[in-house]
Amino acid sequence: PASLVYNWKKELEKFAPELTVQIISGDPIVRQQMITEGSADVWITSYPLLRQDAKFYETTQFHAMILDESQAIKNDTTKTASAVRTIHSKHRFALSGTPIENSLQELWSIFRTIMPGFYTSKKKFMQMKPEKIARMTRPFILRRMKTEVLDELPDKIDTVQYSELTREQKEVYLAYLERIQNDIQETIATKGIQRGKIEILAGLTRLRQICCHPSLFLENYEGGSGKLDQLKELAHELKESGHRLLIFSQFSSMLTLLHKELSKDGIDGFYLDGSTKADKRMDMVDQFNQGEKDAFFISLKAGGTGLNLTGADTVILYDLWWNPAIEEQAAGRAHRIGQERVVQVIRMISEGTIEERIYQLQQKKRDLVDQIIQPGESMLTSLSEEEIQELFK
Repeated sequence: PASLVYNWKKELEKFAPELTVQIISGDPIVRQQMITEGSADVWITSYPLLRQDAKFYETTQFHAMILDESQAIKNDTTKTASAVRTIHSKHRFALSGTPIENSLQELWSIFRTIMPGFYTSKKKFMQMKPEKIARMTRPFILRRMKTEVLDELPDKIDTVQYSELTREQKEVYLAYLERIQNDIQETIATKGIQRGKIEILAGLTRLRQICCHPSLFLENYEGGSGKLDQLKELAHELKESGHRLLIFSQFSSMLTLLHKELSKDGIDGFYLDGSTKADKRMDMVDQFNQGEKDAFFISLKAGGTGLNLTGADTVILYDLWWNPAIEEQAAGRAHRIGQERVVQVIRMISEGTIEERIYQLQQKKRDLVDQIIQPGESMLTSLSEEEIQELFK
């Protein structure tokens, strides 16, 4: 991923200083020149740039290709997956904490790239029993749990903090819930689930935003948010006890609001979302790990992978993601090699709302990966009609 290219350069400088390293970046002409004339031991590029530069690599033969966060090629029909498959390399490695996020097709796509022809076709692969897939892939998967690799890695404690909607928030939530329930029934009846997915997800997103703070889409909302009030209280308690925080939200507007509100309350923090430049990210990460500021506000999608933030010992997931594997990645920013303290991961859930339903769904959906890659990661498959109806109850 683009956000990690500088991370990899730093790691190589630290662990393999004898190697020369080149980051492939800049405008297309500069990148082409680097690729065609470059002589470094290691080239680092991002998936988006590889997609644009695939033709420049056509005449280059590599000794090894290493795909970090290889779930980026989980869909074999995308341009990214196609570009990666054009690279000529003798050895190929795929690194991932979440090789299966939603379905077995993702594992097929990774194997198609690193071992072309191992599974004859996607159709035959999808007809195989999970036990057979597990048996075939096992010799080629090296799974390492943090606890196996690092005896001294401290514990990770997961807790759930429930909050109650404020009165005004509850009024907004119930009004929208009633409207959305009617819309969803009509959508499913007329379009079916697949064709009505956009409307269904839009409705679900609205309800989740109300749980975070209704002002995310209601301009004239003047009430409060039970969850925000609880976060302020929690952040102060943690700061007073000497803890430093990573605060994640998937809504950038919510993240901005959290940053602003907690700053007013004396919790000073760095801020990172999709618009933050890669080199600036690394500067902020270094400053934070050296002890600057109390908190780091991070967009779940932009900063959920790769960043090393062992300067924090508490991870707060302000809102839940459909896929618990993404949340695990976020928690892994602090619970990783170099961490010397026990890490606490706090999931914030508004009681009696869709957030509670999502959390229950997550707990039910953790079995597929367990069958394939021992021991289990986490995932969330596509929702059935029954599960969608359950969400809106």
